[in-house]
Amino acid sequence: MNGMRRRNFLTAAGAAGGAGVLGGCRMMTPGLKPPNVVFVFADQWRASATGYAGNPDVKTPHLDRLASESFRFKNAVSVCPVCSPARASIMTGQYPLTHGVFVNDVHLQQDGPSIAEVFNEAGYATGFIGKWHLDGHGRSSYIPPERRQGFGFWQVLECTHRYNDSLYYDNNNPEAKRWRGYDAIDQTRHAVDYIRSHGDAPFVLFLSWGPPHAPYLTAPEAYRAMYDPGKLTIPPNVPEHAEDFIPPAKWDEHAAMEPRDRVRRIMAGYYAHCSALDACIGRLQQAIRDAGLEEDTIFVFTADHGDMLGSHGLWKKQWPYDESVCVPFLLKYPGVGKGGRELEAPFNTPDIMPTLCELCGVPVPSSVEGDSFVPVLKGAPASDDAALIVNIHPFGQWSARRGGREWRGVRTARHTYVKDLNGPWLLFDNESDPYQRNNLVDRPETAQLQRRLERLLQRRLRETADDFADGMTFVRRQGYPVDETGTVQYEE
Repeated sequence: MNGMRRRNFLTAAGAAGGAGVLGGCRMMTPGLKPPNVVFVFADQWRASATGYAGNPDVKTPHLDRLASESFRFKNAVSVCPVCSPARASIMTGQYPLTHGVFVNDVHLQQDGPSIAEVFNEAGYATGFIGKWHLDGHGRSSYIPPERRQGFGFWQVLECTHRYNDSLYYDNNNPEAKRWRGYDAIDQTRHAVDYIRSHGDAPFVLFLSWGPPHAPYLTAPEAYRAMYDPGKLTIPPNVPEHAEDFIPPAKWDEHAAMEPRDRVRRIMAGYYAHCSALDACIGRLQQAIRDAGLEEDTIFVFTADHGDMLGSHGLWKKQWPYDESVCVPFLLKYPGVGKGGRELEAPFNTPDIMPTLCELCGVPVPSSVEGDSFVPVLKGAPASDDAALIVNIHPFGQWSARRGGREWRGVRTARHTYVKDLNGPWLLFDNESDPYQRNNLVDRPETAQLQRRLERLLQRRLRETADDFADGMTFVRRQGYPVDETGTVQYEE
């Protein structure tokens, strides 16, 4: 499928006067040191929760500065807005039905090399720090080297959200250690140490934070004190009446509050996590500058998916609305362009791996299904105008019995179009209706637009060999053991 699309991109790259192309990769100029990659991503950080995106409440000065120096992907999406599926697509450059991870807590057994394996082959050192969530052997288990998808340096726990009492395994030591204090801050300190000690040879470092995912009220006090819930702006798509909310599967100690007061309370905690992580971004940027690596380092900040935070009466993820699907994506690399620039082209999770490979002159494996956006970074128009978004199987807090749905959709620079198993479900003009309150599906005045988006969606489904069956059909195909809610049970 994407081979033809990738060839089109590479032709555009040559026309744009960039690097030469050989064997599906951008070739580095002889004698130049390949760039490093520092890839930082948070869990459940929605695109609108930054100052540079226009949010009037959240305080993210370091990200705002980074955005002014970066390519800002305005329409970056999470291909499947759930933790493990999105992370598997980052690691493989593939869509969920190809790599097979469309629920949480299963093992990624990729068909084709991982991003770490590709960079290892190219002579890079590779490292991963923080939350993994791709092993499927228990959330607190030691992960042996053969299950690390090729990463060398390793300070990882499969998954935890106990941010102030968080364990990890340090390289090949099977005895768990404990991060000091708020884990994201200590993980960042270790990432700074890694950057300082690897300046002489090219490296790829992934830093994966657990926040701002729930629990929302556990950021350090200094950051929680920055936010008064009563002064926060409630988005207009948050319902006013309790009956319009669907409560999460597990209510916390604030369940008795009025829903919009609860949204403000949770939002204040969520923003506190964001500000704590923003300070960590500042430390990472300073460490790169201090090491003299700024010109030679690709720095990426993004998230695996977003968080509804009460919008449309919903919580957390697995939904096709922008709060769940859209993620921040900043890419800073002076070697391609200095100064910030906003990009309208939809950018999807599987596009991350081929883009980083081409920027570094590393061959893109034939198993990769995403597209390199290097030509777009250099000014060429995108050859594609729609990103595929999917929820293969509803589970967990949004199991089918609680209203979760299987859905497939496309997100363009302007529109969102989604179908569920019953047919067309949602159609939004995100330019005139940024909070997605006016569903245009099946209206006579949008019939032509809907037909065009339907054709785009059907093409995507053919390209990804997706027959859009019910979720349990795909669960049975993969042989995943699920409970009555469709969820793969895990050991803590």
